[in-house]
Amino acid sequence: MEEEDEEVRALLGDRPDGDSAVRGAPRALPALCDPSHLAHRLVVLLLMCLLGFGSYFCYDSPAALQTQVKRDMQVNTTKFMLLYAWYSWPNVVLCFLGGFLIDRIFGIRWGTVIFSCFVCIGQVIFALGGIVNAFWLMEFGRFVFGIGGESLAVAQNTYAVSWFKGKELNLVFGLQLSMARIGSTVNMNLMGWLYTKIETALGSAGHTTLGVTLMIGGVTCILSLICALVLAYLDRRAEKILHKEQGKTGEVIKLTDIKDFSLPLWLIFLICVCYYAAVFPFIGLGKVFFIEKFRFSSQSASAINSIVYVISAPMSPVFGLLVDKTGKNVIWVLCAVATTLVSHMMLAFTFWNPWIAMSLLGLSYSLLACALWPMVAFVVPDHQLGTAYGFMQSIQNLGLAVISILAGMILDTRGYLLLEVFFIACVSLALLAVVCLYLVNRARGGNLNYSAKQREESKLSHTE
Repeated sequence: MEEEDEEVRALLGDRPDGDSAVRGAPRALPALCDPSHLAHRLVVLLLMCLLGFGSYFCYDSPAALQTQVKRDMQVNTTKFMLLYAWYSWPNVVLCFLGGFLIDRIFGIRWGTVIFSCFVCIGQVIFALGGIVNAFWLMEFGRFVFGIGGESLAVAQNTYAVSWFKGKELNLVFGLQLSMARIGSTVNMNLMGWLYTKIETALGSAGHTTLGVTLMIGGVTCILSLICALVLAYLDRRAEKILHKEQGKTGEVIKLTDIKDFSLPLWLIFLICVCYYAAVFPFIGLGKVFFIEKFRFSSQSASAINSIVYVISAPMSPVFGLLVDKTGKNVIWVLCAVATTLVSHMMLAFTFWNPWIAMSLLGLSYSLLACALWPMVAFVVPDHQLGTAYGFMQSIQNLGLAVISILAGMILDTRGYLLLEVFFIACVSLALLAVVCLYLVNRARGGNLNYSAKQREESKLSHTE
């Protein structure tokens, strides 16, 4: 105990005995070293943003190298899409357990480091599968990667709440999401170029070139692990200086609460599954679609396939602020889903420049995330929030795993046109669910479509 007190005094900069100042009076820490100062918290924010960069960078490596993976590993599209399905399978369960492991077992600091290690190890196994020409090993690598990926996002959000709650939290969440999308964008535009350079260096294309490319891409995961270690040190240091507690996820998971979920909440779940099923699997297969239908070069196809993430990076905070200021969440979700439907119909049935459709998809994807996820908090009591969000993420991952496999099978047997019709059907079901949600909410006098002013008045009436 004395050693800890001594360390705290050292951190606070107690003056030596001979100093003319009062003995034991702490010096002011430099701004960058003071956990209560904005400059120090900005350093922490940068580390938080970089924490998820490696995970999101490597998540879309298969999409960036779709042609190379299928050719070098000699697999069809169905097997290729298993690389996404195996990422999602562990998160059907881990969405319930991730918060519990952080809160009760590891703590936020150790939890973040451990999940970062899973991401690093998973990417290494994934790359080794390419080097030794074993596709089953690549699948196993994606499974291990998935164990760490989603739980690392939970840890990232917990750090954000711990350091920025009551200050700049909404902006921080927006910046974290922006950095995640930048990671995906850089991957989409870099990995194909990197493969070409390694192919030139080794003298031929093949599974070894693929594996080496993926291994070099995995360096970003090491960057994330280093950020996790530095964050753990800074958080422990701040705990001693400011006497603050370790961050908690706030997730209290009780599966028995599921039976109490309301119809509007189940409709929100349905919108979530059907909408994201038409976005992430499409991006996973999009590069070859743009090459085959629109005759784009590999580099141009990668660029247009990443435009959804490019737009999402700056627009997510902007749309978040817009929804905060206006309310009307259901209307915004309706606009987002309808725009996505138009985007997929343009891609399926026209030869218009796909930059238009993909830009619309990027805008609607950003808007939906800002308007849909907060609605859960409007229809669920506080004590059920952890269970509701855990279940929402769980069925989202289940849906993505199943839809990824189905999308691969449809593409192998029927081609891209029918695949787009399938995605249109998914978005149409999401649109129908939004209309039902609007009608149910209106019939029950619910607050999902309140304006910001109505929501504020409602909050005040509850507190009086």
